[in-house]
Amino acid sequence: MIVAALVFASCNRTAQSAKQEKQQVEANKTSEKAVQTITSQDFKMKIMDYEKETQWKFKGDKPAIVDFYATWCGPCKIMSPILEQLAGKYKGRIDVYQIDIDKEREVAMQFGIQSIPAFLMIPKSGRPQMIVGAHDQAEFEQIIKENLLK
Repeated sequence: MIVAALVFASCNRTAQSAKQEKQQVEANKTSEKAVQTITSQDFKMKIMDYEKETQWKFKGDKPAIVDFYATWCGPCKIMSPILEQLAGKYKGRIDVYQIDIDKEREVAMQFGIQSIPAFLMIPKSGRPQMIVGAHDQAEFEQIIKENLLK
């Protein structure tokens, strides 16, 4: 009888734990991320139509960052939460996008991406600048201030 009570209590905790996990997953799905994942079509609509333009012509209305990443890339995984935090901090002042180079090879080829993570820093006016490699949050924030918010 005691064994049955322990088994029931254990199963009940497992069911509660599974329910809590499911609620957390649903909460994560519904919470809006500050970094927007885009496709090559989105890139051409929101940033630059590299098929039609021969010179850089930014379509955005505020500075932007495009994170070229891959799901298997360790440094990209390190940068992801940093970029998410900074995107939240500068929301409304800077648009932050990410593009998976394995799914969107066309854009990666267009910009000559050979190492990742790579960040296309796009000021409101002027030419963009490519920053390559992982950076800590303070360093990346300094790059944003110097290149996008001057």
